[in-house]
Amino acid sequence: MDHQPLFIYLFLLLSVIISAAGAYVDANRSIKLFVFGDSYVDTGNRDSTARSWKEPYGITYPRIPAGHFSDGQVFTEYIGVFDTLVAAPNMTKQIDLFEQLVQEKIYTTDDLKYSTALVSASGNDYGIYLARGGSLEGLPAFIVSVVNQLGSDLQRIHDLGVPRVAIMGIQPLGCLPQFTKEYSYEICNSTGNLVALFHNLLLTTMVEELKPESKFLVLHMYDAFISAMKKFENETGDFPIFMVQLHHSS
Repeated sequence: MDHQPLFIYLFLLLSVIISAAGAYVDANRSIKLFVFGDSYVDTGNRDSTARSWKEPYGITYPRIPAGHFSDGQVFTEYIGVFDTLVAAPNMTKQIDLFEQLVQEKIYTTDDLKYSTALVSASGNDYGIYLARGGSLEGLPAFIVSVVNQLGSDLQRIHDLGVPRVAIMGIQPLGCLPQFTKEYSYEICNSTGNLVALFHNLLLTTMVEELKPESKFLVLHMYDAFISAMKKFENETGDFPIFMVQLHHSS
């Protein structure tokens, strides 16, 4: 199905910081967007063995699987992208690659001055934690460590010369197919959603505590997903089918 309203909502949020840069950019200078993260901003540069190259991914756009972890376009395709994803390195490695480009002067001081970074961490760390036998009791402390590392990552990107940094909050994890399948895909898992809410609370607090003169912004994915799901339920009376479809390719 078409997720366009969800992405338009998030696009408007991100445009706040991009427009702040644009106010100082002349007509001949483009604004650079540097993207760090995971499948939520992956534009399809993984090899063809990834499940994102199988249906139902891509059935809305471009009508065939194209490596995007979406049935249509991913967030970055609505706003343009420079993606440091190479063989799916973790966030630290991605920032290392970016720092190398900066040191090699691939980008000028002005390029960085008028740039924006988009950072995505959609919850893969928590799935890996549980898959490796992590306990629910130890999960809150692990969430704290993940958010603290994100804070270091955001500050590092800023210190490399990017003045505006947007970080995507986590979507309602309990509404993803791997959780809804135990309820026949009819309701969300409350524990998964509590994990997301706790992560987002810590993330928002952490961003507020970063240097006040720096421009950091949290994109509230959780609210956007819930809004889109409620809209679908109100219009159809059914549980959002996109929370069911993606299960078939996993």
